[in-house]
Amino acid sequence: MSNLHKAEAHGVSPVLEVRDLSVSLVGDNSIGVVRCVSFAVRPGETVCVVGESGSGKSVTSFAVMGLLSPNELACSGGEILLEGENVLQAGPERLRALRASTMAMIFQEPMSALNPVETVGKQIEEVLSIHKNQSKRERRERVLAMLEAVHLPDPKRIYNSYPHQLSGGQRQRVVICIALILEPKLLIADEPTTALDVTTQKQILLLIRELQEKHNTAVLFITHDFGVVADIADRVVVMNRGEVVEVGSREQILSAPRERYTRMLISSVPSLQPEPREPNDNEIVLAVSGLSKTYDQRRFWKKEHVVHAAADIDLTLRKGEILAVVGESGSGKSTVARCIVRLQDPSAREITICGENMATVRGQALHQMRKRVQMVFQDPFRSLNPRVSVGESIIEGLINFGTPHKTACQRARDLMHLVGLPADALERFPHQFSGGQRQRICIARALAPEPDVLIADEAVSALDVSVQAQVLALLDDIRMKTSVGVLFITHDLRVAAQICDTIMVMRQGRMVEFGPAAEILTAPRQAYTQALLDAAPGRHWDFQKFGPIQ
Repeated sequence: MSNLHKAEAHGVSPVLEVRDLSVSLVGDNSIGVVRCVSFAVRPGETVCVVGESGSGKSVTSFAVMGLLSPNELACSGGEILLEGENVLQAGPERLRALRASTMAMIFQEPMSALNPVETVGKQIEEVLSIHKNQSKRERRERVLAMLEAVHLPDPKRIYNSYPHQLSGGQRQRVVICIALILEPKLLIADEPTTALDVTTQKQILLLIRELQEKHNTAVLFITHDFGVVADIADRVVVMNRGEVVEVGSREQILSAPRERYTRMLISSVPSLQPEPREPNDNEIVLAVSGLSKTYDQRRFWKKEHVVHAAADIDLTLRKGEILAVVGESGSGKSTVARCIVRLQDPSAREITICGENMATVRGQALHQMRKRVQMVFQDPFRSLNPRVSVGESIIEGLINFGTPHKTACQRARDLMHLVGLPADALERFPHQFSGGQRQRICIARALAPEPDVLIADEAVSALDVSVQAQVLALLDDIRMKTSVGVLFITHDLRVAAQICDTIMVMRQGRMVEFGPAAEILTAPRQAYTQALLDAAPGRHWDFQKFGPIQ
């Protein structure tokens, strides 16, 4: 019998119980960010809180931890009981004592959660020095044991490393160490795997489950991904616009959800089964032959070794085709994209766009050729200048290429209509849009010079599944209307299955497999491709059973 089932069978009290919690803007209780939220988490149980951005998931978790900004948000009603103690009545000193020892949190972005100028070992030791009376030797031994417990290679090297010297998955394991080193009763994980590739995500989820079972920890897992929910949840709390929409077991929520909103979220998870597509025999707009990119790693004057970020990459992209480049972080996907668009100079190359070799041109000739290939990046907020209107951002490239201002403004209005936004929004600024709307604006800006090739580098990985589905549908619609060839960089095979005609799988800078999407995803020839498929969260659940929700 699992720890959770034992707790339920013996009527064990919840570790965390949230009762009618409300959070409002400071100075105006009428504006409720979270309203009357209630749920409980028992020892050994994983409760997933699911919803789109802005649903109140993270605000609820921050309220539990006592981390709400005192100048912006305040709890205006309800109770948060941690082992029977009302956290909302605890003072600052008591909250500091509870954090890490009784409750702990894993944040979404480990690089933001870690101090870049302190070694990993020192940052983990800090928790012990605050909460435990131990010698330096005892703290070091405890940290090394914890690093080994989260399956980090060479714990002594990791102990002395700085965050930038570790991979994304390793940094997230370090954050887990910090959260669990005092064996808290409650662990809150706020989107801890969103930015990770599927294989690393699977490892982190298994690690959290392993440590949970070892210490009988109650886990509150914040996510927008029902694929993750299908793999780890015991119970599910669905939130929308600050309110709880539905609560139930994983099986009940995934198999027979009562609410329309829940069915919409579930049906938004892309299927791993690609739809049949007609062969594309249009003209080739991008041909890459022998593309390589190497880096010399040096320490002072001494060259240590050569890193092959990409090696002997061959690919072709036809007009109106969407080609996905998939693989784990560090596989060379983004390097290939940046070399094609000439944000990086390839070490060996032939990059032909509509018959012209872009790899060898320089200066003004390169400037003119860049009209033919444009790029959409992962983070739309960082891609847009926050100090200028989105209209100015869209027409900037056209003006630089010599388009008259009046013509450029009309082109911007047409593009806003193409991406499903009102033309009057051109006068607004990036912060006045949602994440999905900002990505639509970035797509409009990339399409402004009418490129032959559009490169989308993890363009939907940071978006909610529902917004992600909208942006993917938009890209598919755009390629049909404009016949632009799309090179789609992603680590998510579900996303690739939804819109791509062809898939190229990369690993450690080299091409592993290339072919039609239906062939790669249903009958992969390589073990690495099969491993990526197996790592897809919720692979054995049918998320499309409810069909599209209108």
